[in-house]
Parts: sequence; C-alpha cells; structure tokens
Amino acid sequence: MKIIELTTLEQMLAQIAIIQQLYPDFTTEKYAALLCEMIPKNYTQIAVFDNKKCIGITGCWVGTKLWTGKYLEMDNFVVHVDHRSKGIGKLLTDFVHQKAKDLNCNAIVLDAFTTNFSAHRFYYNQGYEPKGFHFVKLLNDID
Repeated sequence: MKIIELTTLEQMLAQIAIIQQLYPDFTTEKYAALLCEMIPKNYTQIAVFDNKKCIGITGCWVGTKLWTGKYLEMDNFVVHVDHRSKGIGKLLTDFVHQKAKDLNCNAIVLDAFTTNFSAHRFYYNQGYEPKGFHFVKLLNDID
C-alpha cells in the first residue's frame, strides 16, 4: 500500500469513485466546482492506494482558531467499503497525525455526523474525543 498527498484538481477528481461512497449523488462537475473553491484555501487530500486503486481518503485543511491556535482539520474521511476494518483508517490517521506534528499544529480536529456511531468508535480508538458541538444553521438546500 502507498500513501500519497493529493494537491491538484486532477489528482483529486481521479478519486471521485471513493468520494461517491460518502456522497452518492456527486457528479464530476459538482465535485470539481467544490474542489476549485477548496484547493486555494489550503485543501489537500491524503489517499491510500492498493496498486493503483484508491481504498481510503481524507481531506485536510490547516487553519488557526483562537481556542486551539494552529490546527489540522480532517474532512470527508472515507475507507472503501471492501477494505474497512483492515487498518486503512489507521494508516490515514497516523499519516495525518505526523503531518500535523510536522506543521507544528496544536490539534487535529474533525466533524462526524451524530448518527455515525461506527465513525465515533473509530475516532475514540484513535485517541480523539469530543470537545463540544458543531452547530449548523443551513441557509440553503444542499444538493
């Protein structure tokens, strides 16, 4: 297995199939439009490949907030359904952990939907813990 940091639109678009496991209705056009907004704001992706097939991926952002200082945020963490419980998620979180340390971040943060109990269990097992609630007020329908 090989872990690669994806930094270009083309590299990220090539992995749409695994992103569609999380967002089944995503079209290439919609995904590209969102990435074009995200990439200039420090967005990258970390991907695990088995041969040439992407079997795990997460997005990463680096930012700064008053409560934590510099942080790395994981976003859209997906392990291919056929490769779950095989250590792929741990490979990703370990890579992200080292990346955050190399960037002198004070924390790694992420959001998980309140009903995604298997993700909660995984993140707890990786040393993450909830520190609060992420409240959302939708202003538009999300397609």
